[in-house]
Amino acid sequence: MHFLQTFSSWLKVILLPYGGYGLMIMAMCDSSFISLPEVNDILLMTFSIDNPASMPKLALLTTLGSVIGCALLYSVGRAGGDAVLRGRVNEAYVLRMRQWYRKHGILAVIVPSLLPPPTPFKIFVLAAGAFGISWPRFIVAVAIGRGIRYFSEGLLAVKYGPAAILYVQRNFGRAGIALAAVIVISVIIYAYTRRRRVGSVEVG
Repeated sequence: MHFLQTFSSWLKVILLPYGGYGLMIMAMCDSSFISLPEVNDILLMTFSIDNPASMPKLALLTTLGSVIGCALLYSVGRAGGDAVLRGRVNEAYVLRMRQWYRKHGILAVIVPSLLPPPTPFKIFVLAAGAFGISWPRFIVAVAIGRGIRYFSEGLLAVKYGPAAILYVQRNFGRAGIALAAVIVISVIIYAYTRRRRVGSVEVG
């Protein structure tokens, strides 16, 4: 954790002159081919504490950078298909992921995008391309998942200051799981309510 804080402080000095655009580039790298777990989250919160009025812009640009990075990785999965995945994970895991995508659709992207490391989100992004999840649905799913994550962190930073960074560092895993659970439960409630409404219309 000390290394993470030191690295984040160093990056803050490098990126500070570029503001939200520096965060966007960082998010793009982290979501594509370079892994920088939690660094982006800490920098977003630090920048938001320093300039609370800019938080919406910072969170938006960070989300945009993550979407762009994921889109690049998605394109690799789209072009390479199952071969890309099989080079990274075993056959049984690929089959389970395929079933997961068939059953849950864009939720299979939204939920992992909210979960903390060591969740292998890049594998889910590659799988979305390999299994043929449509481009618009994929972009929407990543934007929803990352948007919820980054705007939530930005709001916490503005409201609670440096204490929010410490809280997120200590509870990153539980917070991500809680957000994912809220999304899943909301979808289940929506699907159940819609099914009952449609059933009522048909009976009537």
